[in-house]
Amino acid sequence: MVQNPLLSEWNTQHGMPPFDLIKDEHFAPAFDAAFKKSRRAINAIANSTATPTFANTINALEMADTLMDRVAGVFFNISGSDSNDARQALQRDLAPRFAAFNSETMMNKELFQRIEHLNVNRKGNSDEQNRVLNLYHRMFLRAGAKLTGDAKTRLPEVTSRLAELGTAFTQNLLKDEADWFMELGSNDLDGLPDFLLSAAAEAARERDIDGHIITLSRSLIVPFLQFSTRRSLRKKAYIAWGKRGEKGGDTDNIRIVKETLDLRFERANLLGYRSFSEFKLEAEMAKTPENVRELLMAVWEPAKAAANEDAEKLTEMLNIDGIIGSLEPWDWRYYSEKYRAAEYDLQETELKPYFQLNQMIEAAFDCANRLFGLTFHELDVPLYHPDARAWEVKKGNHHMAVFIGDYFARSSKRSGAWCSSFRSQKNLGKDIRPITINICNFAKAPAGQLSLLTFDDARTLFHEFGHALHSMLSNVHYPIISGTSVARDFVELPSQLYEHWLSVPSVLEKFARHTDTGEPMPKELLNKLLSAKNYDMGFSTIEYTASALVDLAFHEGKPPINPMAKQAEVLASLDMPKAIRMRHATPHFAHVFSGDGYSSGYYSYMWSEVMDADAFAAFEETGDPFDKEMALKLHDNIYSAGGSDEGETLYKAFRGSLPKVDALLRGRGLDSSKNM
Repeated sequence: MVQNPLLSEWNTQHGMPPFDLIKDEHFAPAFDAAFKKSRRAINAIANSTATPTFANTINALEMADTLMDRVAGVFFNISGSDSNDARQALQRDLAPRFAAFNSETMMNKELFQRIEHLNVNRKGNSDEQNRVLNLYHRMFLRAGAKLTGDAKTRLPEVTSRLAELGTAFTQNLLKDEADWFMELGSNDLDGLPDFLLSAAAEAARERDIDGHIITLSRSLIVPFLQFSTRRSLRKKAYIAWGKRGEKGGDTDNIRIVKETLDLRFERANLLGYRSFSEFKLEAEMAKTPENVRELLMAVWEPAKAAANEDAEKLTEMLNIDGIIGSLEPWDWRYYSEKYRAAEYDLQETELKPYFQLNQMIEAAFDCANRLFGLTFHELDVPLYHPDARAWEVKKGNHHMAVFIGDYFARSSKRSGAWCSSFRSQKNLGKDIRPITINICNFAKAPAGQLSLLTFDDARTLFHEFGHALHSMLSNVHYPIISGTSVARDFVELPSQLYEHWLSVPSVLEKFARHTDTGEPMPKELLNKLLSAKNYDMGFSTIEYTASALVDLAFHEGKPPINPMAKQAEVLASLDMPKAIRMRHATPHFAHVFSGDGYSSGYYSYMWSEVMDADAFAAFEETGDPFDKEMALKLHDNIYSAGGSDEGETLYKAFRGSLPKVDALLRGRGLDSSKNM
């Protein structure tokens, strides 16, 4: 084989991966080399006869996976955003290999003995080093370092199989999403605004189809459900959207869910925990399933009351249209959009021309400049897909990061939006700056036209950029606490907090400009937009909270014999409003079943929201959303601090105390008044 670029030095601008040289056939041999190199480095640490020190054990462990981090950073980012058969096959092969390698490392007796020695002998350590040592010690214990006998043999088998199942779940979901589309004839376009027609035409063009199609991409299906007057087509599209992962055959995810829940429970038991939730939440801010349930139920009842009140209004509109019967899930968004137009004199078609993608990117950059002094300079470098763009991020003359944005939906990209890194920040002898990426699934406009976002899309862009800032502003020494390496129910704070700046009037006045005229959004329209910020909040809170409660129920006791029956049981016990479904039904609940990330942790968004509402209030109390002193406190204690301390400690350093759920209820308009 010609020299493998993944195994060569990257003499590229800012150490960017040489995407133009990397081919699919390079990945497998690169991973083989990386596994060998990591294994040699770890064994050398474990078998060393030198007295354990922080430098020869922890520092060495932090550097042991340098090649693996580089290869995996490229492969998994590309596989998630631009998948193909070869990459999926390699993912399936790698999942058990990574699980086995992790188990081999965590159960290495000699290695753990060195960490135990350091855990007892901490003299001379810095606070950051003690934090890192705490995390390593806990990580090894939770991975089975002290297990013996059958349990020690069985746990690696369990974790290996869980890795295989998570990969299969993700690939099944991607296939179901990629395979389904609905062609629209000339009689099927009634009610669809121009921006949706353009996006549907572009989606058809991608599949070499003449005309218009609706896919299962949220950026297409949600506006279709909002605007299509064809109730039968709304129903067809909605049912297909809800059936992802539940169609039977090779892509069926229900059997994967069942086995996953069984194995997670077994894993927790092997480690001495009564349930997977007890195991998982121990390391989070919430600590216990009881604390999670208390939060979710505090929100559930007021949200349900608001949703039921809204459902009555929408049902009246449905009946006025001559439809006899009850409001269905495929009706809600359609009549809700009509209600918003009538109640708030606010329509999506009126708003959307003001939310150009490029302008919203600039808005996110501008807020980062005003808060943290960052500037963004577009780079002309090879990237892995023509839709991706890259910027150098600087603070004064200092290079801070490279930021990559990949914003458009395509059939090779998994659904949703996320932030990841090709390289994380660290400073072990040399300050290595991050290469961070945001991936979204916005509808792409046809060639020659500007891509437009909904206000919700713009919020998503700001949300993911908040994660990116957490990565790019990181200023720690150790990769294990770099950037977004924090508790799962803390990681959403920087992202959800950053969303607030999108709604600052001065930001919208500057960047929400009409795509045709360049004129700023009229103040009257701006005021209507901001006054309707809690529009349909009962609906959105219910669909989210129901998903979080089902996730919790799956994991807080013995696994259900029939997960779908358990889902139905939980929803029935909650008296779930008939016309609202879970945001993520079990067979396509990727947050929970594509891996361990949000398993028993989907509540995290709401836990963080309690803090983000209170955190932005700190700026409001100063009278300036870009107050310099408050921005510096936010930078030092949240965005640059990574996981250098517990989330609770970091938040208190910024704000003084932890907020209560009342802040969240006020933010959502669910404390006393209910707004659609």
